[in-house]
This record gives sequence, structure tokens and C-alpha cells, in this order.
Amino acid sequence: MDLQSLFADRIGGRTFGTSTEIYKFEKIKRAKAAGRQRHPDTELFDFGVGEPDRMAPAPVRERLKEAVDDPANRGYADNGIPEFRQAAARYMREFFGVSDLDPDTEIVHSIGSKPALAMLPLCFVNPGDTVLATVPGYPVLGTYTRYLGGEIVRLPLRKENGFLPDLDAVDPAVANKAKLFYVNYPNNPTGAAPTKDFFDRLIAFADRHNILIVQDAAYATLVYPPHEPLSILARPGGKQVALELHSMSKSYNMTGWRLGFVAGSAPAVRAYADVKDNTDSGQFKAIQHAACAGIADKALADDIHRHYRVRLEKMCAALRQVGFDAAMPGGTFYLYAPAPVGAGATPFANAEEAADFLIREHMISTVPWDDAGAFLRFSATFESSDDADDNRILAETVARLQSAALRWT
Repeated sequence: MDLQSLFADRIGGRTFGTSTEIYKFEKIKRAKAAGRQRHPDTELFDFGVGEPDRMAPAPVRERLKEAVDDPANRGYADNGIPEFRQAAARYMREFFGVSDLDPDTEIVHSIGSKPALAMLPLCFVNPGDTVLATVPGYPVLGTYTRYLGGEIVRLPLRKENGFLPDLDAVDPAVANKAKLFYVNYPNNPTGAAPTKDFFDRLIAFADRHNILIVQDAAYATLVYPPHEPLSILARPGGKQVALELHSMSKSYNMTGWRLGFVAGSAPAVRAYADVKDNTDSGQFKAIQHAACAGIADKALADDIHRHYRVRLEKMCAALRQVGFDAAMPGGTFYLYAPAPVGAGATPFANAEEAADFLIREHMISTVPWDDAGAFLRFSATFESSDDADDNRILAETVARLQSAALRWT
């Protein structure tokens, strides 16, 4: 059997599995292994992992324990239970002031944001269609667009523009061809938070060019002064031109639980629900009931928010001590700082080389981004036992980075 001839062209066809290219996160994994081998007695400080470091809130866990024993929850959830849709509508009202969402027609649950981003191109993209997407960013919607024969136009997020896409720089002819525009605010990896002005300009852009905005709001409640939680659906005209994806992963430490929702324009939500109905059978009802116990509780979200804010403030101070241009982000739990160009006499051609050096030589793991300038992303989700351990890790990080003799010119 010639199995290689059967693979779809979209994943490489006959060349599938034969590439020798090493992807970024595999390189990081290999560098960690090399660092541990070289420094077996040195603790690895991992600022690269982008998932919560703490358990989901107790009320959510307790509700799951109850719901898992309820026979009513044993069957397929399909497109979700009404209780979760109603809780999602309350969450949008309490946190973002979006009071006019119909839970029956304008909200549908997802098994996390990643599957939702994979399904949305199936609703809209035909071969030859164009999709706009910001970079650096989460690639799933773009990957599925390519699978379907669509074209991705990447809009760089640059520091001089506040890590917002330059809408005026988009060729009107390209914009007129585009069907979807993927944005993610608060933004991973840059930490930029949205503003009312930006969302208003984005809505006008979408209306002018007949584009559906896909706003990935996975970090929506993790914003820091002077910013406040903001939904594009709360802005005038937003619900007519946008879908917003919300997630329980980051705001409620429910990463492995895989639950979120898609909200916005009723026809677009219906299209997503139709594709979803032919793709999965819904998230376990008990998990949806558990989320209902916490999703609209500001006190639970505020505690998680406070945890990351305090850590980020400490991280900023630590990184500035050794020369990084580090500042509090507008949102998320990431710091995004220009990468050093060298260490002593050793030059770095890009952020990837800088990150590799820090892991192998100093056992400090970050995530490099070279899409729109050379930057390193530090996450506030590093493993630690308590505040005193946070301080110990950051003090040791400063000592190691000082010994590295990093330079930015």
C-alpha cells in the first residue's frame, strides 16, 4: 500500500511527515533538554508556559463534583445546555455591559476557543477567499483557512502602533476581498489591551469592507489599569459585524476543562452552531454546570486577576533591573519585551537565538517571537509554591540574567 500517496495536499501530501524543519516549540523543548543535561543541578525557571498555574476556583470544582453524579448529565450536550448560555449572557452583562445578547440565538458554547477558531473558516471560507489576521498571534484560524484553499493576509503588530493593526495600511482592494478579520484582545503575546476607539475603528472598517470580525477574547477579564474589561459587542454596531470568543481557560483557571462560548451576530452564531453540530457532540454537561457556578462571579475572577497583576508587577521590576524594556501589559498574563541582540561577545540574529541562549546557558525559558520585530514573551504562570517562592525565583532570575551580560545595542 502506498499510504504516502493518500495524504491530503493541505497537510503536505506525499511530503507529509518527511520534513526536517523543527518548529519553535520543539526547539524550545530540545533546548530545555540540553540545558538540563548541561546544568543538572540548576532549577529551570520556565516563563514560557502559557497556561494558568493554579486550580479552578473551589465553587466551580465543588459544582462539578455534584454534577458528575447527576444522571441527567450523562448524555450528549450537543450545542449546549440552556443554563450555560444564560450564565454566559450574565457574564457578558456583568463584566462588559453587553445587556442585549439573546442566549438562545446569539450564544453557543464551544469545547474551548481552539475548536471554535478551527470551525469558523468552515462556515465562511471558500477556495480563493481572503482572511486578515494579526501577527504575531494564535495560528489556528489561519491554518484552517489554508486547509480550505483560502489566503491569509498577515497584519503586523508593531510597538510603535501600540501593538494594534494599522487599519489605514491595509490595501482597500485586499480588504474588499476579505471575509474574516481575526483579532485577539487582550493580545497574546504582546499584552496589548483594546480601547473603545480601536474597536470603533475596527467596526467601521468591517462595515465599510463587509468583513466579519472574529475577536478572540480569551483573556478578556485579565486587564490592568488604566484599562477596563471591554467587549467589541458593547460598542455601537459591534454585534452586527463581529463574533467574540470567550474562554473559561484563562479567566477561571479552567484550561484543561475545555469550555468557552461564541457570541454575537445571530446568523453567524447559527452558522457556527450548524458546523459544530456536525463536528462534535458538545462538552460534558457537568462541566457546563460547573462553569455556571463561577462564570458571572466577579469575586472569583478578581482573585485570579490579582494573582497575575502582582506577579507581573514583580516581573517588570526584575527584568528592568537587567536591562529589559519591560512594562506592565494592558492585559493577559504576559510580558512582551524587545529581545537582547547579544550576550557579551555573542551576537543574536533574532529572538529565537536569544531564547535558545537563555535556556541552554542560564536555564531560563521564554517564548521568542520574530514576526514583527524580535521579542521575548515572559509568562506570569511560572511554577511557584507561594509569594515568598515567587520572590526567590525572580531574585535568582535577576542574578542569572546579570551574569549573562545581555545587551540591546
